[in-house]
Amino acid sequence: MSDRQITAPPAELADAVVGVLPGARTDLETLVRIPSIWADPAHAEDTRRCADAVAGLARAAGAADVEILAADGGAPAVVAHWPAPEGMPTVMLYAHHDVQPTGGDEHWTSPPFEPTERDGRLYGRGAADDKAGVLTHLAVLRAYGGRPPVGVTLFVEGEEESGSPTLPVLLARHHASLAADVIVIADAANPAVDVPALTTSLRGLVDVVVEVSMLERPVHSGLYGGPVGDALTALCRTLAALHDDKGDVAVPGLVRGGSDAPDPDEATYRSDAGLLEGVELLGSGSIPDRVNHKPAVAVLGIDAPKVAEAANVLLPRARAVVSMRLAPGQDAAAAQQALARHLEQHVPWGAHVHVTPGTGVAEPFSLSSTGEVYDHARAAYAAAFGNATVETGIGGSIPFIAEFARTFPGAAVLVTGVGDPASRWHGIDESLHLEMFGKGVLAEALLLRRLAGQG
Repeated sequence: MSDRQITAPPAELADAVVGVLPGARTDLETLVRIPSIWADPAHAEDTRRCADAVAGLARAAGAADVEILAADGGAPAVVAHWPAPEGMPTVMLYAHHDVQPTGGDEHWTSPPFEPTERDGRLYGRGAADDKAGVLTHLAVLRAYGGRPPVGVTLFVEGEEESGSPTLPVLLARHHASLAADVIVIADAANPAVDVPALTTSLRGLVDVVVEVSMLERPVHSGLYGGPVGDALTALCRTLAALHDDKGDVAVPGLVRGGSDAPDPDEATYRSDAGLLEGVELLGSGSIPDRVNHKPAVAVLGIDAPKVAEAANVLLPRARAVVSMRLAPGQDAAAAQQALARHLEQHVPWGAHVHVTPGTGVAEPFSLSSTGEVYDHARAAYAAAFGNATVETGIGGSIPFIAEFARTFPGAAVLVTGVGDPASRWHGIDESLHLEMFGKGVLAEALLLRRLAGQG
């Protein structure tokens, strides 16, 4: 879509969106103040309190019915309905109200659960991921006075940051209540604050635990060091074989893709990532290719003595957890096996090795971006942002998207969001660009209008 094809949004709808944004921000700040970290049992009650707050906001936005649902042992999810006018489709609007742990409150510039504005950005855990998604949906419904031009099912999950373990049960148990013609998932990001994106591919994820053994028991390094090796050193040499000299993943047989996406400014990218001066970027190819379309591997943890507790002994065994992101088109089980074989083949000195597959498997996923619904989405987001809509990938994994696609095979799935490269999702000083948030609300409001045949 060229700039000449971008049409201005209807003034009355744009004005309605502007009118609801102050209240949406106030309610977003209220949700950010609730530490809904479902992954931490100490915050289970906070997560339930957050679900109650979202349910109250849905009722106030004119929902015909609101329920808080949970599978056995699962987090509370909010489901609300705005029935479809005669002959109109139904659109599911998805977001999640749970958040990541803070990573250490002391590292934040301002308290993570006290929303704070600086330079046009709202800082706080969940301000972008994904309570902004919740308020995007609610703000759209408010802009329509609680009477959207299409049917709407609002589905706000409570355990996405834990991998959505009970989502399949919820979707199966409440299939009729959640069925929709179009699914809008507001849990992604844009490449820039003024460039809207539809996410059409996501990397997958596998992990393994590798354990290296060399001795029956710890022995004194002075008596045996030299002829006898230690397991931790052997493990380090094994892990070093995961990358080549450029930093590309050295595991053979993996899918590697590419795209036409332009490189971001490298200095900005380095700053957003927090790279120290002089530290090199890993791998080859463009940054979008490396982030979205190639595998990446990282050692997430090692069982070893702490430095302060180290003694002059050779360790009999050591282990690590290795995580690998997968390019779209990769079979997750095959990649996990390839990673295990590679580790087994690179253990030195005859050390014994045992690799255990992890259970956190997420298949990579690609969405087809053809058809009338995607055409409407591209036009709506371009009109709201004033720039053509681009298609992009996500380097992370969102397993539930594939679950929605499997459960509702006839529905068009759109992955949108109001994050940007500076949002620092899951990181210290997470934030939301407030102007972009307003554009995101207008874009979704325009989308519903177009889906109702009013575009």
